[in-house]
Amino acid sequence: MEILFWNIRERRKKPGEALENLIVMSAKIGRNDPCWCHSGKKYKICHQAFDEKITKIRDAGHIVPDHDLIKTPEQIAGIKESAKINIAVLDYLEEHIHAGMSTEEIDRMVYERTTSMGGIPAPLHYQGFPKSVCTSVNDQVCHGIPSEDVILKEGDILNVDASTILNGYFSDSSRMFCIGKVSPAKEKLVKVAKECIAEGLKEVKPWGFLGDMGQAVHDYAYAHGYTVVREIGGHGVGLEFHEDPWVSYNSTRGTEMLMVPGMVFTIEPMINMGKVEIYIDEENNWTAYTEDGKPSAQWEVQVLVTEDGYEIISY
Repeated sequence: MEILFWNIRERRKKPGEALENLIVMSAKIGRNDPCWCHSGKKYKICHQAFDEKITKIRDAGHIVPDHDLIKTPEQIAGIKESAKINIAVLDYLEEHIHAGMSTEEIDRMVYERTTSMGGIPAPLHYQGFPKSVCTSVNDQVCHGIPSEDVILKEGDILNVDASTILNGYFSDSSRMFCIGKVSPAKEKLVKVAKECIAEGLKEVKPWGFLGDMGQAVHDYAYAHGYTVVREIGGHGVGLEFHEDPWVSYNSTRGTEMLMVPGMVFTIEPMINMGKVEIYIDEENNWTAYTEDGKPSAQWEVQVLVTEDGYEIISY
């Protein structure tokens, strides 16, 4: 008996564009053939029932992952090793970030710390990005470019988004930093942005949908009077810096891609204190700002879907 699978993958050509459903054909595989996951087991006792369940959900009209998005145990182990460096870099920054330093200094610390542990900063030269890390201050939503001219001052809030390559495996996470004493309004924004991650994680479970997580994040942010950026979201990550699926936080339950064990993606909602609209810096074509000039906050975790829930790989 041979089984042929056709899976539908979700893809947006650019953030914010409509979904394009790509039909992808997996190779023929027999019940007694070695499983596609490289476990060494026969397909019928490894992933056949798994694939059949995905096929039924696909046939019901849902977006499902193909095998390329499901990481093998060997790949997961490699991604976790990369994440150890990413976490260590952010831990190091927590000890050293202070008022009076430039964001360029942060970039140098990230480069030196990452490379000293055998890693490569993933942002460096990625699609022309000039630095090793993203540093986004106050009303910068994301993709802030480190500079000697940007000096951290008392009352700033800062997002540092670090990503690491180790032996071809990618990790990605970010944290918020409050510089000295910040206003109660900024402090609350940073706190709620982190809580949005926790709310989203409650919905990360196998055979649920990314929309379940997205709506949980969205509802929590809006309940506290904030908005959630629409144009930029999370993404699959592990074998490449940015993989399918694109992850929205303005989605609804029962929609978006099916979550299955072995999927790895980021949860990284950008929470605005004011209106939802953003714009991209016309000079560098990277940095996103809030349209109304009010602060934005973002935390990011890299998540593995497991058999019974999730595991945070990088934070």
